[in-house]
Amino acid sequence: MRYSCYATLILAAATLSDLGATPVRADALPTTLQYADTFNLEYPGSLLFTHDGKNVIYERRSMDIMKDRTHTALWQVSLDGKKHRPLIAQDESIGQTTLSPDGTMLAYVAGSQIHIHYFDSGEQVKISSLPHRPSNITWSHDGKTLAFSMFTATQEKPLFTDMPAKPKGAKWSESAKYIERTNYRSDGAGYLPTGYNQLYILPVSGGTPRQLTTGAFPHSGVLAFAADNKSIFFSANRSEDFALQPLSSDLYSVNIKTREVRQVTSMDGPEFSPKLSPNGDKLAFMQLNDRKLSYQNADLMVMDLASGEATRITSALDRSIQGFYWKQNSESLVFSYLDQGEHKLASTDLAGNIEKLAVTLGGQSMGRPYTSGDFAINKNGDIAFTKANMNKPADLALVRSGNNKQLLLTDLNSDALGHLTLAEVKALEVTSSVDERKIDAWVAYPPNFDSNKTYPLILEIHGGPHAAYGPHFSMEVQLMASKGYMVVWSNPRGSSSYGEDFGNLIHHNYPSQDYNDLMDVVDAAIAKGNVDANNLFITGGSGGGVLTAWSIGKTDRFKAAVVAKPVINWMSFALTADAYPFFSQYWMPDMPWNIADQLWKRSPLSLVGNVSTPTLLLTGESDYRTPISESEQYYQALRLKGVDAAMVRIPGAPHGIAGKPSRLIQKVGNILAWFERYQVNHDTSQNEAATAQ
Repeated sequence: MRYSCYATLILAAATLSDLGATPVRADALPTTLQYADTFNLEYPGSLLFTHDGKNVIYERRSMDIMKDRTHTALWQVSLDGKKHRPLIAQDESIGQTTLSPDGTMLAYVAGSQIHIHYFDSGEQVKISSLPHRPSNITWSHDGKTLAFSMFTATQEKPLFTDMPAKPKGAKWSESAKYIERTNYRSDGAGYLPTGYNQLYILPVSGGTPRQLTTGAFPHSGVLAFAADNKSIFFSANRSEDFALQPLSSDLYSVNIKTREVRQVTSMDGPEFSPKLSPNGDKLAFMQLNDRKLSYQNADLMVMDLASGEATRITSALDRSIQGFYWKQNSESLVFSYLDQGEHKLASTDLAGNIEKLAVTLGGQSMGRPYTSGDFAINKNGDIAFTKANMNKPADLALVRSGNNKQLLLTDLNSDALGHLTLAEVKALEVTSSVDERKIDAWVAYPPNFDSNKTYPLILEIHGGPHAAYGPHFSMEVQLMASKGYMVVWSNPRGSSSYGEDFGNLIHHNYPSQDYNDLMDVVDAAIAKGNVDANNLFITGGSGGGVLTAWSIGKTDRFKAAVVAKPVINWMSFALTADAYPFFSQYWMPDMPWNIADQLWKRSPLSLVGNVSTPTLLLTGESDYRTPISESEQYYQALRLKGVDAAMVRIPGAPHGIAGKPSRLIQKVGNILAWFERYQVNHDTSQNEAATAQ
């Protein structure tokens, strides 16, 4: 399933030995992580149980070195972990796997088409010929129909229609592109075609998909058939100015026969992710009570379909809920949530009595140590989940109903990482100098760490800014550590997973005291020991790029900085980012032209006159979230000021720079090359630091 970076070396050694030449010595092979090992990683996702509850089907995601992508195949493992085998593996990646209600068929998407796998015969059949890739594949309860959403193009009339006819054989410039929509481009997708997502149904026996919804509104997200299969629940904002209401949606149902659309909910803020209870009487969904705060947690709600009465059941938790499933009794649910940098599980009854489970998810964020994870539950109440691990990506694990013992079902990365010495990760205690709040932080120590030596330190800052790092495997951190650096990361104020109050400490106040928290993290790492205080480095991406640029405008303690995909000027960002309706309403107290002075005070560009730290800018050329013009402003300002500055532009990369394996390598490689350029003589600094301690 994976490319082995050593396979060629081993084969060459064997061949030379046959010819009488000296083979490659085993001890000459690397014993620590190398850049090429990025292509060896695998991890599971999109879990589901077979109908009998005795096996887990999952998407096995591996790195394809030839096509520079994450490739997804479908695998199956028994609940004792003894039978582990591929189910569907082909050149095209497989996604959106969903099991029919009777368990005899599996629907999935490969390429842009829907396929069915029949368990009795093992046959796989393509049942659609769609013009665009479908999303949210959902079975009807009788297993006869699939519902899905799909982009449906519409015609946009050009403004100018009197262009003269082009003479035969003439070579004119391309026609002008006319745009008259609020949402006209999106990070990762570029400039958007004209049209909207609509809902469709398709007979499982094959045939023609039939469109159910119409209108100039986006219809997307989780779908749920009503118990009688006569209608489908979905989430949408069907107002004319939906694009200017980024956090507004209601639940609707559409009648499959008449196509009549009926509104089911009407609350302030978005309702989304409807899921019908097993007995068909209740509808669970997520709802966010919108108060125009930059950080807000959505709650799990349950509606009685007969009365229409809805109950909010998780508001007391004050945590970000990530996903949920009904239990078979229709009287309780299992959900995942973020808490103190970790992704955890809990169950709740319909009265909101929450029981936290001793399960931690993770292991699906390959680049940086972000929270992540996936889980599934069967009719018996057994839970399969992606198990968090500090030293490797996720494996599948199982918790039986009524038993807290965890059974590991897979071992996907020991062959790639088990023979290597990796960085050890330890928690670091930090207290904020601002208000004595506890700040969670972690340190990765270089492989073969020697407690009698000191090491250069990298501060790695997460993006968001409302996101969370944790004690999780990170290829970027591990590669940095393998090159001899200690790496520290943390969750300063504003991070998710600590409740709304903590998150909103930076509401309309970002960046601010989060900078102080980060400097406290560096100070705590130095105080802990083994840090070469003469070789401190700083980097971060997106919101972490903001804080990196802000930090070097406040202090010159760092030898070098890498500012990745940042916001440098809040005014220009507000009017060039793809999600500008959201940023201008939730991250800013007013329209940007009304608060220019306030935005400037929070812009790292306002501090550029203080910067002396050598700085590398690193951004994808197709980034529409924090457009590369932000990086260019800062780069040019630094060059005008005479500060050592360089810029790395990743061709074709969106905001998620590390979305392809080779781009992850380029990102980390350029960061470390920049730091190595400015690292002072480490042997000397080790002695100085040791003396100072």
